Amino acid sequence: MLFSSMTFLFIFLPAVAAAYFAAPKRFKNDVLLVASFLFYAFGEPWYVFLMIASVFVNYAGARLIESTRFKKTVLFLTVAANLGTLGYFKYFNFVVENVNAVFGARLDPVYIVLPVGISFYTFQALSYVIDVYRGQVAAQKDAYRLALYIMLFPQLIAGPIVKYHDIAGQIDNRGEDIDDVYYGALRFIGGLAKKMLIADTLGMLADEVFGGDLRYVSTPVAWAGAIAYMFQIYYDFSGYSDMAIGLCRMFGFKIPENFDHPYVSRSITEFWRRWHISLSTWFKEYLYIPLGGSRVSKPRTAFNLMFVFLMTGLWHGAGWTFVLWGAFHGVLIVCEKLAGLDTAKRGRARDFFMRGYTLAAVLAGWVLFRAESLPAAVDYFKKMLGLIPDEYAALDFVYYVDGEEALAFAFAAVLSAPVAKDFFTARNKHPALARAVALALFLLSVTVIGAGTFNPFIYFRF
Repeated sequence: MLFSSMTFLFIFLPAVAAAYFAAPKRFKNDVLLVASFLFYAFGEPWYVFLMIASVFVNYAGARLIESTRFKKTVLFLTVAANLGTLGYFKYFNFVVENVNAVFGARLDPVYIVLPVGISFYTFQALSYVIDVYRGQVAAQKDAYRLALYIMLFPQLIAGPIVKYHDIAGQIDNRGEDIDDVYYGALRFIGGLAKKMLIADTLGMLADEVFGGDLRYVSTPVAWAGAIAYMFQIYYDFSGYSDMAIGLCRMFGFKIPENFDHPYVSRSITEFWRRWHISLSTWFKEYLYIPLGGSRVSKPRTAFNLMFVFLMTGLWHGAGWTFVLWGAFHGVLIVCEKLAGLDTAKRGRARDFFMRGYTLAAVLAGWVLFRAESLPAAVDYFKKMLGLIPDEYAALDFVYYVDGEEALAFAFAAVLSAPVAKDFFTARNKHPALARAVALALFLLSVTVIGAGTFNPFIYFRF
């Protein structure tokens, strides 16, 4: 079920909210758990049992970790069960494909449908058992409370990835008031508008250019397609995160932010402090620091960073384009660290140059990320650099970028800077204006939903 659907907006969410706020406090978690089960089962009627199995494997693993002398063994087995399940569904056919290519084997791929959200809820489950092993939190005695943490519907499908120690205290001890509901609703509407009015509008342009024949587009159109995708993936994913954070707040949960205007970054290192924050902090806490982080020699630090970013790329998808995208970012971050760019003094000229470098590098990375294959990415780069002639480019820039898309580009560029960061928060000194804008955005978004076609969130596929 999509947040940006009539079914969710006008049936599911009102029904859940009514049941939740009508229920006595001791039953509120139960209402959310049932709602989360139904939410996932609506789109994944069979794989919901896979997620339930994940809950009980991690519940049993954590209880055993607390009660046995063989803590490391139990941790290893529990982590292996989580990663093994994720590996089968997400990477099995990728391995088969590469074994066939390298060794000339004739292994047959298996028909596998990737369960929606498996990368996200698996990482949440891993954070739980690791937190218990480290002694940061006590094992949850109630399996249903653990299920609520792993299955909570607002951030179940595409994050943010909420680490257990960040939310453990809120499962049974939280309160919600009218301000939480109000500001949560505003945040949700802002995210819905990001998705429907900016991301989907520019996504149509990106899909048309990336999915078309490059002989029929000009070099300026290729650049427009790449920039459109750069904005699409940001507003699509940050829009989902805004909706998830808003919904969680409506039900009393305060979860961490996932984006902080990443396109104003002055380095790739800073970019990853602002982009998909929940994933980068997960890898930092559970992989980078255990490997030694930056407390080791420079060569080992470089290795740790490269390994983490290779895993980051692979987390996003079973394809060499994703692996190389992660490696590309890893190389840049290692170079920045070795050159001291992440700690260099700021200045206007330097900031201008570094912002330009960062945007160019991020854009190049998104082309690699979006391309269907490595050869397709190479061809797209050639087109952007003018190395593929425009002799067949019968359709010009104006054909691809109409008034609606030009307007979306303008809003995307302006809002990528923190100019309206506090507009839908209590810090806004003009609440009446915020309500009016929210109402207008909601009506526009619903109009687009009613007239549009099915367009899932980009990160559903990861």
